[in-house]
Amino acid sequence: MIRRALACALAVLGSSAALAACAQGSGAPAATPADPDALVLRVTQGGGYTAPGADLGRLPLVSVYRDGRVITEGPVAAIYPGPAWPNVQVARIDADAVTDLVDAALDAGVTATGDLGSPGIADATTTTITLITADGTSTREVYGLREGQGDPALTTEQAAARTALADLVDRLTAPAAEQETEAYQPTAVAALAGSYTAEDGLERDPVSWPGAALPGESAAPGLGCTVSTGDEATAVTAAAQDADALTPWTDGGSTWAVTFRPLLPDETGCADLAG
Repeated sequence: MIRRALACALAVLGSSAALAACAQGSGAPAATPADPDALVLRVTQGGGYTAPGADLGRLPLVSVYRDGRVITEGPVAAIYPGPAWPNVQVARIDADAVTDLVDAALDAGVTATGDLGSPGIADATTTTITLITADGTSTREVYGLREGQGDPALTTEQAAARTALADLVDRLTAPAAEQETEAYQPTAVAALAGSYTAEDGLERDPVSWPGAALPGESAAPGLGCTVSTGDEATAVTAAAQDADALTPWTDGGSTWAVTFRPLLPDETGCADLAG
């Protein structure tokens, strides 16, 4: 029954009979077909020893959508300076696989509310797991999920709950050799703009900014955020792929350092970025 309810909540329903059957069996909304861009499951990581505003440019570790798209950040060459454009990859899984992941999240305790303890470590990251079903949205935040493993401050129950969540994150983020991926093509791109300072010996020629005016709205101290869409998003994407992390961008007589953050299918603006 649980699996059937989840399948109804996640599937893109194509007939009035299916809509009625799911409405009777799961409590899922039956007025309209499911939105393919609706988020089902996401894992993000933030905090730790980072500069103010750094979390805004981070991509989620993984995002799973109702239509079976799984979006992750792919490997990046270990060079300095790194590429300006993040390597965002999208894979596709079928409806049964999406439901299996939801089942796994439920089994791992994403909807649980028990205390996960506080490892005695400083400047660790916080892992946030978000699950969205017809029953609503559940969010589980875990401080020091990796760093705190084996910490004596945790009870046996807390350690077990953390292990289950860590195993879930491993399953969601582990690369599948047989799974084909392709570069994610965003329809909107956020640009996080701050003051530019050249590094000695690594000077770059400035590039004229092709997108929405910088720096945009205030997102963090000393950091603005603006979103380019349509033709501007296409131009920003192309320009960023020819740049690196130290490229200076000129706009309105000012020069900016820019971090690029492609917006994901469920995101619409700067307010959706993790803070």
